[in-house]
Amino acid sequence: MDGWKTRTQLVHEGSRRSQYGEMAEAIFLTQGFVYESAEQAEARFQKAGDDEFIYARYGNPTTRMFEERIAALEGTEDAFATASGMAAVMGSLASLLRAGDHVVSARALFGSCLYVLEEVLQRYGVKVTFVDGADIEQWRAAVVPGVKAVFFESMSNPTLELVDIAAVSEIAHQVGALVIVDNVFATPIFSRAVSQGADVVVYSTTKHIDGQGRALGGVVCGTKDYIRKVLEPFMKHTGGSMSPFTSWIMLNGMVTLDLRCRAMADSARRIATVLETMGQASRVIYPGLSSHPQHALAMAQMGSGGTIVTFEVAGGKDAAFRFLNALQIIKISNNLGDAKSIVTHPATTTHSRLPDDQKARLGITPGLVRLSVGLEDVDDLISDIEQAFSVI
Repeated sequence: MDGWKTRTQLVHEGSRRSQYGEMAEAIFLTQGFVYESAEQAEARFQKAGDDEFIYARYGNPTTRMFEERIAALEGTEDAFATASGMAAVMGSLASLLRAGDHVVSARALFGSCLYVLEEVLQRYGVKVTFVDGADIEQWRAAVVPGVKAVFFESMSNPTLELVDIAAVSEIAHQVGALVIVDNVFATPIFSRAVSQGADVVVYSTTKHIDGQGRALGGVVCGTKDYIRKVLEPFMKHTGGSMSPFTSWIMLNGMVTLDLRCRAMADSARRIATVLETMGQASRVIYPGLSSHPQHALAMAQMGSGGTIVTFEVAGGKDAAFRFLNALQIIKISNNLGDAKSIVTHPATTTHSRLPDDQKARLGITPGLVRLSVGLEDVDDLISDIEQAFSVI
């Protein structure tokens, strides 16, 4: 509702109650819906109302609660929940683009996003131009009349390079291009993407929104026209919709989203500061530190450095592996945004498919480690990091 603060929205926005008046959001575990008459079924297939449903692949009351809640939080008119974060990325692009269309994208992307742009879209005749996301002049040169969309991660995975959303949006809108932002690292809590010019915002809800490693999911937020006239027909016919049970998990995750993200970001800043001062890491990357080259942009764009810290272990892959294997609290995995702290070696996992020269260009070195800071006591996490460094 208008005027509700973030934490109130996260608890109450989009709630629907059945005739039983349940307190908790209900899980409508049904694939189909019953009509009172053949005429009603015909009418609903012609045009379903805002609270009318046909088939779970098209929409579901539990899923609709989640969509309305995340749209209210993000500041968009509508949202569509998807089966995974990559279903959201693929859907946001493929639903819009046709053979012959032109997309400009930042080069620093998660490996699967890069695959969609480099392999899938170009295979079907979409022209894709890559630029260095932090270089506004490269955007200005590449986004020419005829460009249909621009795509970028607002903060790149794993090197935490920021793209100036407002500047790129202004360039894109001058030629009528749609601005699609993968906003996972910014989180919906620190996001200001829509007010800064983004047209479409994409999240992997697998990350901070669930926040407890339980389920895959994604969501695309945008205008009602884009979500219902462009994206929805593509998603409901190609099968990328979120399941009702997953929607219920995401709804419950959102209740604590603000609390979790702020606590994790506070811990991440402290860990980054300790890493920078202890001298064991040869490079520390965290936008919340004044040493980050885009610190001012991070503060203006997000007001926070986020929940991820990336750093370089001197000695390359062997030293990085010894460090990871010595950790006792922090777990080795490839997820992020979880209540549990997670450490990842991007060069051999999430970005392993990239050629070595491309890894080097993006700063993904053999010693690079990505730390997703969780909800454990920060002093325990710092002690764990210190003892792991002592081993190597």
